[in-house]
Amino acid sequence: MREIRMQDVQAPPVPEQVPDEVAAPAASEGLGELRASFGPKRLSGAAMTGLIVMCLVGLALFVLPGLIFIWRLTQVPNLNKKQGAKRIHCFEHGVVAGDRAGRPVAFRWDDAAVLQQITRRYVNGFHTVTTYLYTLYRPDGTSVELTGFYADPVVWGAAFQHEITRSQLPGVLDVVRRGGTVRFGDIAVNAGGVANARSGSLAWPEVERIEVKDGTVFVSKAGKLFGWSNTPVHRIPNFFVFLAVVDEMRGSAGAGTSPGH
Repeated sequence: MREIRMQDVQAPPVPEQVPDEVAAPAASEGLGELRASFGPKRLSGAAMTGLIVMCLVGLALFVLPGLIFIWRLTQVPNLNKKQGAKRIHCFEHGVVAGDRAGRPVAFRWDDAAVLQQITRRYVNGFHTVTTYLYTLYRPDGTSVELTGFYADPVVWGAAFQHEITRSQLPGVLDVVRRGGTVRFGDIAVNAGGVANARSGSLAWPEVERIEVKDGTVFVSKAGKLFGWSNTPVHRIPNFFVFLAVVDEMRGSAGAGTSPGH
């Protein structure tokens, strides 16, 4: 994933000002200046035409499918004012986004956790679509899911990861160097090595390779034919913080191959 900082983000201008219900939590959490706002991805004219045709065909042939397509049509941001008004507001020190009920929730880069799930789908060997799911968590457990419903997920997703890594990595490394243990989901990392509930613990000199492939992190133990563990990326909070910590600790221990990413 390319490195994108919030100050580098250039989002399409949003015509309205930041609503009071967004400005209030942003100010309360000290998020600083607004950097960019991302609205919903609008359907193209061709896609809208296709959806309208499906509605008409569905009604002509089968009433229920036609009604489903009509409902779908009423939910697209092009026509639905409520859907079209949704935004991701990215600030200097965090982000504000709506939860399932539409309530704005503020997250700070320095204490938020993010799970990333990017899925590339293929049909007969040809790439057809890429889906995006980012789940943000506050320390109190409050969460918000953000998907490709919003335009430019490659941009705002990469910005999330960069800002969280930039804000949290120094403190995490300090904890580990002082003898503490930091957890990334089921994976625990400390100065001695890495551990999880399924495979036990592995000292850094025993780690032969850490590789990221097809959305999974593989850890190989020196001298062993089969992998020591494998964990999907979407189950590792703050994945890029994890990679950076592992890279630093393995380097300090003189271990082998660095994580591939």
